[in-house]
Amino acid sequence: MMADRTDGAPPAPSSPPPVYQLPDWETITHPPKPRQSLLGRLLPPKSDADDPLVMSARPSTAVDRDQAKEPSGRASTLPLHISSTADDSATKPNLAASFRKRLDVALPPHQPYFGRSRRFLILYILLPAAIVLFVVIPLAIGLGVGLSRRSSGTQNLPLPSNKDIFTGDLTYYDPALGACGVQSSSSENIVSVSHIIFDAASQGSDPNSNPLCGMKIRVTRDFVEAGAGNRSVDVTVVDRCVGCQATDLDLSVAVFTQLAPQNSGRVLGSWAWLS
Repeated sequence: MMADRTDGAPPAPSSPPPVYQLPDWETITHPPKPRQSLLGRLLPPKSDADDPLVMSARPSTAVDRDQAKEPSGRASTLPLHISSTADDSATKPNLAASFRKRLDVALPPHQPYFGRSRRFLILYILLPAAIVLFVVIPLAIGLGVGLSRRSSGTQNLPLPSNKDIFTGDLTYYDPALGACGVQSSSSENIVSVSHIIFDAASQGSDPNSNPLCGMKIRVTRDFVEAGAGNRSVDVTVVDRCVGCQATDLDLSVAVFTQLAPQNSGRVLGSWAWLS
């Protein structure tokens, strides 16, 4: 039977634990900074010393334990640890205090202004003036510019106030109950004007009360296909054409055939409002 190993024999050498190290291209050199809210950026950061709960819950470090072991009658030789957060709080000026200091320099608090206090000057003179200057005046300018552009665009539309002669496409359709609330047929001399000018002339939500309804238009075209020369037909506005441009007219079949062959479908013609 083999004898047991004596206690004096040296132990077998053990291999050191493996050390894992990140390569250089995976090492984080610039860690992301925590995002702060707008209030957190304006107000100075709060240190742990201001919150007793945080101070009591914070684990003690080796430096704190060594300082606690020092006798009360002897000064400690260990370096004191100063929190960077508290240092930043002390160096960063308070925003409200800085603003109030500048306000006191510009407007001393105990000096009368027009026989009134500084509070009255700020609340009832300076603040309303700033609102008028930076809010009311820009809104009024923008509203005026918008209205002027709208009026200039309306003046260029072929509305009854414009006495020019307009040129556009002439088409035909099978009328029925129009936007003016009038029942029409293909044998009547009626016309559907463009939705652009119909909506521009509208004065309310009821299309039956549109000022263009019932107005007269004279349509003219050179009937070259029949060699009949210029022909003119007077028509009445009864409807609104959704697919028409501003100067286009959608006529009844009876009107269209007096100006062009029906199989043409779309021809070019001129027209004007009758006073």
